[in-house]
Amino acid sequence: MRKSIDGLAIIVQMNFKLDPFSDALFVFCNAKRDKLKLLYWEHNGFWLYYRRLEKSRFKWPDNNGDKVIHVTERELRWLLDGLDIHQKGAHSAVVQRKII
Repeated sequence: MRKSIDGLAIIVQMNFKLDPFSDALFVFCNAKRDKLKLLYWEHNGFWLYYRRLEKSRFKWPDNNGDKVIHVTERELRWLLDGLDIHQKGAHSAVVQRKII
């Protein structure tokens, strides 16, 4: 978790074959699962968000190594709140957009 903006952007581009300048948010977690870094490109520069937990751990999904997984905004909020991204008791998203 020592990498900064350039190092994380290189991981996104070289290891994951993704564009760090896209509108995606890239999330990285350390081995102890108590630190997260979020990398995001906006207009003319990168944002690097860093979060360290003092007494607990993030419920980082097991994905068999350094593999890319796609999560929704809702799942990201769960992860940042210390919850598993697979909430069995959560309400399903409503996709219907018609009132009457």
